[in-house]
Amino acid sequence: MKASYTWLRSLLPALEASPQEVADRLTGAGLEMEELIEFGAVTPNVFVSEVKKVEPHPSRERLRLVTVDRGGSEQTVVCGAPNVPDPGGRVVLAPLGTTLPAIGLTIEPRPIGGVESQGMLCSDVELGLVSGAGKGDGILVLPESLGDIAVGTPLSEAIEGVHDWVFDIGVTPNRPDALGHVGLARELAALFEIPFETPKAPPPARTVEGDVTQRASVVVDDPERCPIYAASVVDGVKVGASPLWLQYRLEALGVRSISNVVDVTNYLLLLFGHPTHAFDYAKVPDGKIVVRRAKSGEKMETIDHVERELTDDDLLITDGHRPIAMAGVMGGADSEIGDDSTSVLFEVAYFAPRGIRRAARRHGLHSEASHRFERGVDPEQVEQVTAHGVSLLCEICGGSAVPGAIVAGPGAPAHAQVELRKEKMDAVLGMDIPIERAQAILERLGFGCRQDGARLSVDVPSHRPDCAREEDLIEEVMRVNGIDHVPFTHRALTLHAGRSELSLRDRARQVAAAIGLDEALPYSFVSPKDLTAIGAPEPTVVMKNPLSEDRSVMRTSLLTGLLDALRHAQRRGVADIRVFCTGPAFLPRTEKVEGEDGWLPHERLELAAVLAGSRRAGVEVTPLDVYDAKGIAVELVERLSGREAIVSLLEDRTAIPYLHPRGAGEVTVDGTVVGHLGPLHPDVADALSLTGEAFVVVVDLDAIGTMGRATPRYRPIPVLPAATRDLALVVEESVPAARVATVMREAGGDHCEAVELFDLYSGKGVPDGHRSLAYHLVFRHPLAATDPDNASTLTDKEVDGLTKKVVQAVKKELGATVRGG
Repeated sequence: MKASYTWLRSLLPALEASPQEVADRLTGAGLEMEELIEFGAVTPNVFVSEVKKVEPHPSRERLRLVTVDRGGSEQTVVCGAPNVPDPGGRVVLAPLGTTLPAIGLTIEPRPIGGVESQGMLCSDVELGLVSGAGKGDGILVLPESLGDIAVGTPLSEAIEGVHDWVFDIGVTPNRPDALGHVGLARELAALFEIPFETPKAPPPARTVEGDVTQRASVVVDDPERCPIYAASVVDGVKVGASPLWLQYRLEALGVRSISNVVDVTNYLLLLFGHPTHAFDYAKVPDGKIVVRRAKSGEKMETIDHVERELTDDDLLITDGHRPIAMAGVMGGADSEIGDDSTSVLFEVAYFAPRGIRRAARRHGLHSEASHRFERGVDPEQVEQVTAHGVSLLCEICGGSAVPGAIVAGPGAPAHAQVELRKEKMDAVLGMDIPIERAQAILERLGFGCRQDGARLSVDVPSHRPDCAREEDLIEEVMRVNGIDHVPFTHRALTLHAGRSELSLRDRARQVAAAIGLDEALPYSFVSPKDLTAIGAPEPTVVMKNPLSEDRSVMRTSLLTGLLDALRHAQRRGVADIRVFCTGPAFLPRTEKVEGEDGWLPHERLELAAVLAGSRRAGVEVTPLDVYDAKGIAVELVERLSGREAIVSLLEDRTAIPYLHPRGAGEVTVDGTVVGHLGPLHPDVADALSLTGEAFVVVVDLDAIGTMGRATPRYRPIPVLPAATRDLALVVEESVPAARVATVMREAGGDHCEAVELFDLYSGKGVPDGHRSLAYHLVFRHPLAATDPDNASTLTDKEVDGLTKKVVQAVKKELGATVRGG
């Protein structure tokens, strides 16, 4: 929301604060000042001048020598503008030394075709008063209405509002009252404790005979969506350019001046924060207005000349037959004001916010009108805005008002009544505020108050739909009284015995971070294309009004967000990635949820991780491989479940489409599958524009949660030493390493304490279709920790015998041979 300091000063004559002081007070009260902009900064340094003589340039055909009087002295300026007025016309002179920030030019004496120009006659574009879009190449010629302005007067004093300070305010959605200058003036009156009165409309300058009911009629078929609709008629308007003060006021606030009639509606929008609309009366047969719902499939062309197909939830303004506007959103092309319009049917209404919000989003139309209507305009100012609009159409557009105004609909809703207790206010704010002080603040904000001891009965005004609870009133008092006055108090810490158990998801996040993964926080909304690319299940939840196509469905896999993060990193030169995320995957249900209408997705809690790049050990850098993913998966599952995790190749290597069949594996605990891992399939990498190898891990946290966490058991430290052997076995490539370890552990019996794989090799010296797996075996007496008095250190002969049994077992069951044996 952009607001004019000069305009606010005109509404608050007692306001003496500087623009910066106003900005600071508004920010402190919750209306954040995003920027303070000086408009027309050069206008105090350029001057109203009168043309005295116009002569041709001696050597340049398209240039002329213009002699002007700037007040007490005459100067000659070389000018190429096609619209230099005849002698007696008024123009704007920038004398030598003037800097024009809008075009980055300082006026200096310089010869043009052999003639030195003693200044520059400026256009309003060069003065920074309007944008250049759609403007011609002529200079600014002042209208005859400014003929009584003395020559030599600075332009900033000649035209109201041409030099101003503009506040760019970040208005929160709960403050629709702050979307107009009247609401901001009311706010400032409360903050600076100065008087404020809502501006009253002067009577129309001209009227015609008759009554508006003879010229127009209004029928509201949907009073719930349109509680109030007002219509009035102004005849004899002359469509043309607005006076300069109005053009520049609108331009300062980011609104392009179009014509005097349209500019009046925009002026009222910025004054009251209440949208209005002007129809060409000649294009509305008999001035008949019917407010109704659209028929499904009905079409209309909006003022932006786009044909739109409507639904039965759209509210329309019609002439009884065809739509002429989409209520509260945008006018229709068939009824807009044109250069030949002579009569105006003027609309001011109150539309229910939710309906406008739905329509604006459905049709992708976010207009200044819908922005205000969907937040909630003041329904009780409809007649007041109507009176102002009729008066301005007569004053600025030369019209004559048809007496009266039609107001249809059930009217504004009743005011909310809220009680404010001093005891509650002091408890919430932590400070003592007299009830009289609270009453004064609320009354300056427009609230009606009746004091009863330490309580206030508060009548909430129609311009504050955000205040419905006692806490809302307390916030209003605190804002205006000053948030800096709220004391800071150290809260005493309360200690509780015992410790709270972390949720499984939080424990998973802690474990993942502890083993070196970085947490990512991807959206739950993803692109259907990304789900298709990885072969994830079809989405079950599709957004009706997505933020974008890339955020249009709920994810059925957590990997899409992580792979998007990987792609983002790779495009910025980051090669080493180890990221994870936790959260639900929204999967199809196989059965209906009891007590729910329709089908809800099954939200399966998962942890997903993506690894890419290299591992670094000192100065040695080697590419990551599937065993890094395996290590991550095993560590995650074992820490979370408290049980041993077994990794094995998937029986159906194509069961998980985004994994490469060569290394796709699953993780089981006590025979239950709790996750999977492996290299990302090259086809998926290509589809997502990823480079290099990547490895993924997915852990089903719900499955781990269902089995529960095993209780850790204390195991005494063995007092007898262990004996170790390293054994390299050659097996077929199809034999899983985990299967080899299981056979070895079973063959070693109770004396075999651990079997760990530490090397894998294939190549020279190993037959084709085979690989070498090297294991580290740890042997120790089974009672070495629990009953050392009845145990002994294993001898070399005993260890060799156990090793021989292990070798025999793997030869017999797996066809393994000892490498180098």
